[in-house]
Amino acid sequence: MAVALRSIARNEEGIATAVAILKQRFGTRCHTGRAVCEQHGHTTTWLPNEAPDAVVYVHSREDVQAIVEVCRVHNVPMVPFGVGTSLEGHVNAPAGGISVDFSEMAAVVRVYDEDLACTVQPGVTRKMLNETLRDRGLFFPIDPGADATLGGMTATRASGTNAVRYGTMRDNVISLEVVMADGTLIHTASRAKKSAAGYDLTRLMVGSEGTLGLITEITLKLSGIPEAMSAAVCPFPSVEAACNATILTIQSGIPVARIELMDPISIRGVNRYSKLALAEVPTLFLEFHGSEASVLEQSQMVAEIAEDLGGGPFTFSTKAEERTKLWQARHDAYWAQIALRPGCRGIATDVCVPISRLAECVAETQADIERFGLLAPIVGHVGDGNFHTAILIDNDDADERRRAQVFIERLTERAIAMEGTSTGEHGIGQGKMASLRKELGPAVDVMGAIKRALDPQNIMNPGKILA
Repeated sequence: MAVALRSIARNEEGIATAVAILKQRFGTRCHTGRAVCEQHGHTTTWLPNEAPDAVVYVHSREDVQAIVEVCRVHNVPMVPFGVGTSLEGHVNAPAGGISVDFSEMAAVVRVYDEDLACTVQPGVTRKMLNETLRDRGLFFPIDPGADATLGGMTATRASGTNAVRYGTMRDNVISLEVVMADGTLIHTASRAKKSAAGYDLTRLMVGSEGTLGLITEITLKLSGIPEAMSAAVCPFPSVEAACNATILTIQSGIPVARIELMDPISIRGVNRYSKLALAEVPTLFLEFHGSEASVLEQSQMVAEIAEDLGGGPFTFSTKAEERTKLWQARHDAYWAQIALRPGCRGIATDVCVPISRLAECVAETQADIERFGLLAPIVGHVGDGNFHTAILIDNDDADERRRAQVFIERLTERAIAMEGTSTGEHGIGQGKMASLRKELGPAVDVMGAIKRALDPQNIMNPGKILA
């Protein structure tokens, strides 16, 4: 059932007309300057920057619908933009067009305290939301590290350090308001806790990366702030031992909130960058949520598992400032890794395998890093079987680029062969389109059919997910 998407070539006349209309409609909120446009192309990793022709800052669903109508009539691509922290070229504009910037559409519309839910506009960031919720005893748990917008997190099906306990964006989005490619405004679901009403359009839109519609409102599931939280650090003699401790922790049903791995090179980086003094060995960072008694019990159980595998000393703290420092260091790991080789480019990988195959996958990946002579620190949300390598390369060294490409291909094939995925949380974007068919086969043609049906002009973030 092969379904070919009609690729959209650069439409010079249509783009010029659309930009002129949008400048008249939005005035100073429509920017065409080179610096602003390049800022809205991809800037966070190794993919080349492909800038849009104009950037429009939207304030309402009506603004979004107006842009969609202009672009539909003149056959011009639209690319949604939050804060630009995605890692696979999601915000690039390979055929030019309009970048729709949601950063000023940033209202917390309503908090439903009794229902543990809230409705927000897409430009609200996760930190902004949690600042609003703190005095209500609530928080939104999904934490990808960067202070990303909730619209971008929804569009890319983000997860992060808390996913082992609280799930991903897929599990925490209740319903969406979306402007479709023909300008229609739809609501994908009600606020009911469960529903069997028709197709699950919410899940279809979560992770669609702006290729099916533009999200204008999000209703999210919230959690109560735990009575107690503790953070822990535990070194191990090997990455394999740390992975096996993770596997046993999950299989034992211990409700750990975060369990993160850093290899020795990553620890060296965060020690320098974040002024820590950790032993440069494979290390697990953990966090426990619950009552004071349950947090203590959970940490003791994990400490015993770690000790049986040669890990320790297991140290933990309930002090907020110590927890914050530890997790900020973990979130800054990418920049700490980049600093290990000044002038390099970082290629961030992102595979996820069933937890039972985690130790095997990481061990084989380490062997490949050594085989290809690469500097590639490993970090991971290992409680989910998800880990990353940050390959630090000299972009002017053709042989090093070639070795890095072969390494990435082998890593992806390894994860897929272990019944895993080429992307646990970064998405497909431009960077992983080739791996999608290897992973899902004919299911990609079904995706193509959906894309054609909902966006027949191929103007919604074209050139992403599907070639």
